[in-house]
Amino acid sequence: QVQLVESGGGLVQAGGSLRLSCATSGRSFSRYAMGWFRQAPGKEREFVAVVSRSGLSTNYADSVKGRFTITRDNAKNTVYLQMNSLKPEDTAVYYCAATARGDSSTLQGLYDYWGQGTQVTVSS
Repeated sequence: QVQLVESGGGLVQAGGSLRLSCATSGRSFSRYAMGWFRQAPGKEREFVAVVSRSGLSTNYADSVKGRFTITRDNAKNTVYLQMNSLKPEDTAVYYCAATARGDSSTLQGLYDYWGQGTQVTVSS
């Protein structure tokens, strides 16, 4: 069983930045592609970003391209989401997730393990 723990959320003004971290347990971190998803109040959970097992390939939702960057450090078993130029519509609970059934997948159904989420609130 893979344990995922997000951190780094908080309250920030529009235009500001935050970096989220997701620490994972286990010996097989490098075997998982890692994704970030978010869910705003009253909305469906949506894909944000994913990084491949090697860290060499990434995919982003159109809404965050050019503003967010996903990276991973396999030596630290940690994935990051650097969020710049934050907008009020970025306000959501952000979740990290892991999948061993695809590489750089944007499909939530392929993710087997999920963190508890961290709240990001962007004020205008």
